[in-house]
Amino acid sequence: MLTVCGRRYDTGEPIEVVIEGDRIASVRPVWPGDDLESWPMMAPALFDLQINGHGGTWFSDDALTPEQVHRAVQAYLRFGVTRLCPTLITNSFAALEHGFCVIRQACEQDPVTARMVPGCHLEGPYISSEDGPRGAHPRQHVCRADWDEFSRLQDAAGGRIKLVTVAPEQDGVIEFIRRAVENGIVIAIGHTAATPEQIRAAADAGARLSTHLGNGCSTMLHRHRNPLWEQLADDRLTSSLIVDGHHLPANIVRTVVKVKSPRNVVLTCDAAGWAGCPPGIYESKLGRSEILDNGKLVVAGQRELLAGSALETDVCVVKVREYAGVGWREAIQMTSRNPAKLLGYEAPRLRRHGLADLFLFRHTDGADRLQIEATIAGGVVRYGRLPTFV
Repeated sequence: MLTVCGRRYDTGEPIEVVIEGDRIASVRPVWPGDDLESWPMMAPALFDLQINGHGGTWFSDDALTPEQVHRAVQAYLRFGVTRLCPTLITNSFAALEHGFCVIRQACEQDPVTARMVPGCHLEGPYISSEDGPRGAHPRQHVCRADWDEFSRLQDAAGGRIKLVTVAPEQDGVIEFIRRAVENGIVIAIGHTAATPEQIRAAADAGARLSTHLGNGCSTMLHRHRNPLWEQLADDRLTSSLIVDGHHLPANIVRTVVKVKSPRNVVLTCDAAGWAGCPPGIYESKLGRSEILDNGKLVVAGQRELLAGSALETDVCVVKVREYAGVGWREAIQMTSRNPAKLLGYEAPRLRRHGLADLFLFRHTDGADRLQIEATIAGGVVRYGRLPTFV
C-alpha cells in the first residue's frame, strides 16, 4: 500500500490518495497543518504519442539495441510520462524493421519498458516527398503506401504499431487507411500537401488525428484551399500540437485549442533522439542537426527548418497554459486523457479504482518546465521520492 499527498491539479484541493497494487483504493480530502503552498500538485501521469528517442538514442537507428530502448523510454519518467509511443520516422525498410524488432525485444525483456510502451508510432514513409511538407524526413526513403510491407513491419513489432502518420495524396494511402482502420490501427494525417478533397477522403476512410498540425507543411499556402484549414474544420480529426515554444507561435496554439476545444487536442513534444543533449551539432545516418542555445533543434547550417524537438513533454504542459490561456486541468487533459482515449487505452484519473499512474510536480511562475518530484507508474514510485509532511 502506498499513500500519496498533494494538491489536486484541477481544483487545488489537498488530498490523500491511497494506492493498492496498480489501482487507487481511495481519494479523500485532508487538511494539512502546515502551509498548503508547500504541497506539490498531483496529476494523472502524461502519455506522449510521438517520441523519437532521447539522450542520443534514436528509435529509427539501424543499430538500435534493447538496452538503448530501456534507457530512452525510462528517461521520460523524469518528466511525468508513464506511457509513450516510440516513433520511427521515414527510413529504409531494413532500418524500420530492425527498430521495431528491437523495441519488441526490449518490451519482452523488461516489464517496466513494456508497460511504458502501449504501442508504437510509424511516422512515414508514406508521406509527401515535397520540400516543406516532408520536413526533415529523408526524401530517398519516402514511398507509396504498401500494406504488405507494413504488415511485415507489424510482424517485426509483435503487433505493437498502433498509430501511423500518412499523407493522403501519396499513392495508395486511402486504401491503406481503410485496411489499417479495419485492423484497429489509428491513422493520422501529417507531412502533407494534400488538397481539401484529399483530406476529406482520408477522414472518410477513417483517419482520426492530425499529426503536429501546423508543422510538416508547405511554407507557402493558398489562403483558402490548404490542408490546415480543412483539418482544423473537420470534427472527425483530433489535432496534435507540438507546444515546445519553437514549433508554433502562441496565436496558432490558441486558435487550434479554441476551435477544437481541449477535449480534441493532443499535446506531444515530438522529442528527437537528441532531446536531453546540450547545445551543439549532432549527426546521425538521418542527417546533421543542431541544438541552438535557446533549445531549438534545427537542421544544421540554418536556424529555421526544424528537426523535431530537443525538449520533453512537461515543457508542452507549461507552454500550452501560457499560449492558450488554459488551466492545469485542460493542459494535463490534453497530455494524459486525450492520447489514451485516442488509442483506446484507459486514462489515469484521481478517483477510486482509477489507474495509479500519477506524478507530483511544482511550477514557478515564468519557468519553462515543471519541477517533477515523483512519478508513479502502476502504483510504484519509478522516479523521485514522495514528499513527507509533518
